Amino acid sequence: MTVIILITLFFIILRFTVTLFNFISDPKLRRVGKHYTDKVSILIPARNEAGNIVTLLQSIHQQDYQHYEVLVLDDNSTDDTYAVCSKFAQTRPQFKVIKGTELPAGWIGKNFACHQLALQANGDYLLFLDADEQVQPGLINSAVHRMHTGSLGLLSLFANQQMQTMGENLVVPLMHFILLNLLPVRLISLVKNPSVAAASGQFMLFDAGIYHQQQWHKAVKDKVVEDVEIMRLIKAKAHNGEALLANGMISCRMYKSYTEAVAGFSKNFLAAFNYSILAFFTYLLLVIIFPLLLLMTLNLPLILFMCGLIILTRIMISFTSGQNALYNVLLHPLQMTNMMIVAFISIQKYLTKTTVWKGRRI
Repeated sequence: MTVIILITLFFIILRFTVTLFNFISDPKLRRVGKHYTDKVSILIPARNEAGNIVTLLQSIHQQDYQHYEVLVLDDNSTDDTYAVCSKFAQTRPQFKVIKGTELPAGWIGKNFACHQLALQANGDYLLFLDADEQVQPGLINSAVHRMHTGSLGLLSLFANQQMQTMGENLVVPLMHFILLNLLPVRLISLVKNPSVAAASGQFMLFDAGIYHQQQWHKAVKDKVVEDVEIMRLIKAKAHNGEALLANGMISCRMYKSYTEAVAGFSKNFLAAFNYSILAFFTYLLLVIIFPLLLLMTLNLPLILFMCGLIILTRIMISFTSGQNALYNVLLHPLQMTNMMIVAFISIQKYLTKTTVWKGRRI
């Protein structure tokens, strides 16, 4: 038991240190006053997004950046996505809607949609966005500034997450919890080793010249977590890559219910651990099981020390990611329970090869 206690305390202190580093270094995209004129191709893969995508298109149209084109690819939707987007684009010449072709064997749907979009784009930069997002003025100009100053091949942003139901609050915060609790985000750009990589497919801004040469989405055509894989390839090819928090300039409501959130997270949770069930179980053991065992010792000083670090960690992560700190502290036990549920479903789907997303088997 002594060994378990020592391992638990060591890992909690280590995670606290990583979180503190992220809190102090504040890895966020900054607003800039300098204006750029590089052409940005905004590329949006859309499958059954009729109820979401107009909000994104309107927010792009209201951007203060003028030198852009918007290409929306209807990825064989079964709803009115194409009609809704076409109607929006009729009176806005910078917007264009195209029909995607049938998904070839060996491709993940989103990756193929992004690949098709890139073939149609002619901007200096290629910006891939998800259809359920909303952008704020200053986003594109600030992102282009980072591309210039960092000589980046890829800039990825972790969007602020909108949560309106209790079910969403029980699951969605796990994304920033895992990211900011395990990885010093600034190291993604500072460390050139491809193993230090993270990215979010919700915002991927590429240098177009490098992208067209390497065809990044084709290179990861069968990968579920294509964003992280592309960041690894970017660094492996000796290009600069950076990932930052969006600082309120782009937001997303990923899911609209508890059921959607669990289904969505279970789709790619295991993939984030490179499909290593052992690594996944080790993480769950250190984050959830061992702390529970420490509680069972009834050693009050140790318990207060552990809980204090966990509470401080949750507060720092919440402030850094723009989330409600009180919610995340109070809901921490339930969020950890739901992490176990998501883990079980993710492993079960992986082993039985029954992962389905938007009507397609992955």
